[in-house]
Amino acid sequence: MPKPKVFEKPIGFRDYLPDVVKKLRAIEHRVLGCMESWGYEQIMTPTMEFYDTVGVASATSDAKLFKLLNNRGTTMVLRSDMTAPIARVVSSLLKDQAMPLRLSYHANVFRSIEEEAGREAEFYQTGVELVGDGSAEADAEVIALAIASLKAAGIERFKIAIGHVGFLNGLLEDALQGRPEDQAALKEMLLSRNYVGYKDLLNKLNLSSEISKELADLLRLRGGEETCERALRVSSNETARAAIEHLCQVWAVLKAYDVTEHVLIDLTMIGDFSYYTGMTFEGYAADLGFPVVSGGRYDTLLDGFGHPAPATGFAIKTTRILELLDLERNEEVLPTIIVYDEYSRSEAIQRAQAMRQAGQAVITSKLSGAQELSSIVKNGRTTSYEGRLYADVIAFTEKGAGAK
Repeated sequence: MPKPKVFEKPIGFRDYLPDVVKKLRAIEHRVLGCMESWGYEQIMTPTMEFYDTVGVASATSDAKLFKLLNNRGTTMVLRSDMTAPIARVVSSLLKDQAMPLRLSYHANVFRSIEEEAGREAEFYQTGVELVGDGSAEADAEVIALAIASLKAAGIERFKIAIGHVGFLNGLLEDALQGRPEDQAALKEMLLSRNYVGYKDLLNKLNLSSEISKELADLLRLRGGEETCERALRVSSNETARAAIEHLCQVWAVLKAYDVTEHVLIDLTMIGDFSYYTGMTFEGYAADLGFPVVSGGRYDTLLDGFGHPAPATGFAIKTTRILELLDLERNEEVLPTIIVYDEYSRSEAIQRAQAMRQAGQAVITSKLSGAQELSSIVKNGRTTSYEGRLYADVIAFTEKGAGAK
């Protein structure tokens, strides 16, 4: 008989204890406040969606979707990202609203993972979607807002790498015309950042020395504004050149935002979602080896919901930011505890209510005996009472009401 799973959790899921929840809520509050100051309004969508709509529209592979059946036998999914659900809402409930729409969110999302991968199956994202504007100005706005949001979250050292799906597509279409499988294999190497594997694969494709060099030089197309100029000399393909010209325009707007110190152009980056159609970007914190923010343009996603509109956006991986920040000291707000005996109950509770209305956190506790007051120990700016720290301890007793 299998052992009952009394305290175990499914692989990839975690409990958030009070100290971690405080940090998570602090990040959420600051980032959503930053987004609101840029004119983005918060939206909430259901945790569960229909597979045939949001599930199919999502770029998450079927193998990574959490699927279940409702009582009518209809296949449902737990949302794997927020972009597809918001596309559904924009195409239905908001379809008559004037464009562009600026929407923000904070939500948990679900992706099934391999047990040995050590990754989370449920995690939190805070992000935005800018719908109805296909310009370079819009792309630059979401990048600049991503930078502002990371700073609001408390991340100081980071880099945003921007690329464009069209550049790589155009380059490979010319170099590997009629060889879609080889194109896909090279893209997969770049997506996984396996540059050694990318070079090895190039050597096996029996390409001319000129084309092989052109595709190998792609790995060097990383840097600042000069990268755009170098990339224009690499390919004459119209799709690739249009992509680079768009990135040049985005960079010019980012210069106006005065944020280019945080940005680099990386034309090896293609984004890890299939619905991206243009500019993509990822943000890496200095002390973490994987992205804390990612986003890009997805101009065809809303077509599937019958409401074509260009769109761009990003998601901050809020749960990963928890790993970077030590907010315990500057985020922890200790409550005051008011202790009282049965003769001073009313006065003590009235004081607690008044303090709460003034914005203070207050706990009340009835004394079981006068000896409990002896456990109050002042410790600098905090007070210890029965082994726990408080901002202060106020005692209401028959002998001394309101004494500290």
